Amino acid sequence: MQLADAIGWFATAVFAASYLVKDPRRLRLVQASAALVWISYGLLLRAAPVVAANAAVAALALISLRRGPPSGH
Repeated sequence: MQLADAIGWFATAVFAASYLVKDPRRLRLVQASAALVWISYGLLLRAAPVVAANAAVAALALISLRRGPPSGH
């Protein structure tokens, strides 16, 4: 298995694991982590859309993590 393939499968596993996370803060951390791994994968493949999409996902996950839960919860 090539390095890019291994990173892609790992990113898939982290992303899939996010569906098992119930705590909103931990969910955002797992989402951001998965996106960072996907960015590594995209860089290895020189796939700009993969890098850009996951940079947006990571940024949004980290912003929402910093912002905290919506008021009223």
